[in-house]
Amino acid sequence: MRKMLTIISNVLRGSASRNGARVVVSARTYADFTPQATFDIKKCDLHKLEEGPPLQAVLTREEGLQYYRTMQTIRRMELKADQLYKQKIIRGFCHLYDGQEACAVGIETGINLSDHLITAYRAHGYTLTRGGTVREIMAELTGRRGGIAKGKGGSMHMYTKHFYGGNGIVGAQVPLGAGVALACKYLGNNEICVCLYGDGAANQGQIFETYNMASLWKLPCIFICENNKYGMGTSVERAAASTDYYKRGDFIPGLRLDGMDVLCVREATKFAAEHCRSGKGPILMELQTYRYHGHSMSDPGVSYRTREEIQEVRSKSDPISMLKDRMLSNNMASVEELKEIDVEVRKEIEDAAQFATTDPEPPLDDLCNHIFYNDPPMEVRGTNPWTKLKSVS
Repeated sequence: MRKMLTIISNVLRGSASRNGARVVVSARTYADFTPQATFDIKKCDLHKLEEGPPLQAVLTREEGLQYYRTMQTIRRMELKADQLYKQKIIRGFCHLYDGQEACAVGIETGINLSDHLITAYRAHGYTLTRGGTVREIMAELTGRRGGIAKGKGGSMHMYTKHFYGGNGIVGAQVPLGAGVALACKYLGNNEICVCLYGDGAANQGQIFETYNMASLWKLPCIFICENNKYGMGTSVERAAASTDYYKRGDFIPGLRLDGMDVLCVREATKFAAEHCRSGKGPILMELQTYRYHGHSMSDPGVSYRTREEIQEVRSKSDPISMLKDRMLSNNMASVEELKEIDVEVRKEIEDAAQFATTDPEPPLDDLCNHIFYNDPPMEVRGTNPWTKLKSVS
């Protein structure tokens, strides 16, 4: 009987499909896998909080597989972007997110899609988790019409519903995020805004001004500092007199956590979101994470840190490996199943890259479109007074 089940399972694995997509079925049946497991997670450091997030997190098999697929997609997408940049197919500024995948995936699974999110220029991962597709992101990187901003935004300026970029000015997205949170409070819709910035932006004056206003008005805003240890090529110890970024809000409660653990990020985000929704005002989170690439593609990333340091983080704290080990050691997935996901992800990335290199560039006539939303067509001055362009909403 067992032999017969194995044969049936193998046949299903090779041919089953659902909604046109291949279904991953291990040589073992689904009944053989653990449907749910509880994991210990690191305790958060707290500031002005009597209690913090739980010290255990429940993970279902379906959640684990989805988290793994999404993080692997971000990783492979960024590696492909690196390759296309070196081939000079992608131009201009390009800041990659590999190494920090647990932050984007953990935050997204801790809030609702109807909530709002704004970040800095290392935005590819968040564009994906907020609903963008790999094809749209890759085509935007290459400046094509099929890009998520129609080829006019590039790496730093991508948007989806309830996702406000992708902002190129260091720290400037923080007051914008507080404005989104003010709108949520004004409308009374029980929504929140997640406002992200890096350790390099944490010393910006406008951030502290925003803390003050958000606290005074009790805005439903989660301020998140993604501390990847380096602001461009400067270590946090050389840039900040205090590296306790989660305490920087002073009068705003804060927590510091392991940003390489997707479950730790998820539970902390749920805790912070509940804090905001209950009317207690803003909260600050510091995610201790690490980027494998340099600050941008123009930075080799090894002049201010050693290759050994990067390799040590990869071997001991990699977010994808951590989740994979948890699932395998608790019989929540098989090695073959995860390899199958890897193959599917790589194919999706290759197909997206093919689209991003063959899709046409936007025509000049589209240059000034979408300046305003839902306005009648208008004339826009070009580089000189006698050059007139047209803008259509």
